[in-house]
Amino acid sequence: MMNKRALFLCVTLWISLIGTAQNGIKKYVPSEENLEARKWFETARFGLFIHWGVYSILGDGEWVMNKKNIPKETYGILPSLFNPTEFDAFQWAKTAKNAGMKYITITSRHHDGFSMFNSKASDYNIVSKTPYKKDILKELSEACQTEGIKLFFYYSLLDWYRDDYFPRGKTGKGITGRGKGDWIDYIEFMKKQLTELLTNYGPIAGIWLDGHWDKKDANWHYNEIYELIHQLQPSCLIGNNHHESPKWGEDFQMFERDFPGKNTTGFGTSHDDVSTNMPLEVCETINGYWGFKYKANKHKSAKSIIKDLIISAGHGSNFLLNVGPMPNGKIQYKHVVTLKEVGDWLRRNGDAIYGTKAGPFPPSDSMVSTMKKNKIFIHFIDSNSKLFEIPNKKLNIESVVLLKSKKSIDFSTNSNRIKFSIPDGEIDDIATIIQINLF
Repeated sequence: MMNKRALFLCVTLWISLIGTAQNGIKKYVPSEENLEARKWFETARFGLFIHWGVYSILGDGEWVMNKKNIPKETYGILPSLFNPTEFDAFQWAKTAKNAGMKYITITSRHHDGFSMFNSKASDYNIVSKTPYKKDILKELSEACQTEGIKLFFYYSLLDWYRDDYFPRGKTGKGITGRGKGDWIDYIEFMKKQLTELLTNYGPIAGIWLDGHWDKKDANWHYNEIYELIHQLQPSCLIGNNHHESPKWGEDFQMFERDFPGKNTTGFGTSHDDVSTNMPLEVCETINGYWGFKYKANKHKSAKSIIKDLIISAGHGSNFLLNVGPMPNGKIQYKHVVTLKEVGDWLRRNGDAIYGTKAGPFPPSDSMVSTMKKNKIFIHFIDSNSKLFEIPNKKLNIESVVLLKSKKSIDFSTNSNRIKFSIPDGEIDDIATIIQINLF
């Protein structure tokens, strides 16, 4: 007779085989709630990414445990030093809102294994192990609901701390102090934590998974995990930063520090793997680092961020911009100021970004097109010219105006090009945007 462990493994294998069949044969059919959530997500276009954890104390990014091969026991001291008394969830939500952002994605648990919420599945969390004793995700959830900001939870599949993340992946091998464990136990642990996140924090717009690339060939039991997420909150969108084509059960596709299909990083997603039927999202940092880095000195300007936002929209993609708060709980002042400048620009030009889809002209560093209904927006970036032109795609043009001033502008056409003449004083130093109204 089978013992309980053997029976459990057999059942798990059976479920896995069903999942494989689903992946290969059964098409994933999103719920009506999920499809409505996708429609909202595609209109949002701009979000705030937040990487924050006990690693911020060391000021060397979120990968410091792995980069420095800090032993598990030594790293375990950090929570006792983490007391972010200046954390203000409402200020974070207002910062995002002032920047014109529609949602926040925050790390609930990163690769170091420390949970930034009150988890019953593990006492290695902010409430149990830090002098702060408060659940920052609970506070942020309440603040976001008050400010009208949607909330996503980043959740790490990879764990450098737990014994049951075993066998190890390609990272964290120099971290000492971990024993051998059981992979099925780790899967069950993740399911318990995801259940907590989707039960105790109100409406959650999405789960942002990361770390698949550490063990590409592992059985991550996505069929079980994805079904669990969709059962708990049908409108919750699932994305996975695996740098591959979308898998069964996923609802949006993300691109890390790269525009869709460009793969300039070398580890990104190829053009052939870009989805044509689900929302897209580009994520990028504000200063070259995800977690707080006290030596960071390449802080992006508002102009640079706006350019990335425009190009992302030109690809039909959202833009998720990351900040790494300091260990005291505050977002760096220079980042708050920069984000406010981006928000000011969006208040003047947001009609050409929010609710748009990719326009008829492929985006480049100098020209981007977006569109909605009968309007095409052409964004001419970094140009002082008074004369602009685009290929003639036989558009049925009714009128052309400057987005900012709504002034009509002259244009001429021939068989190959459409040329626009911009009046004196109407060139924008970030992007001159013209609105083409079609019949």
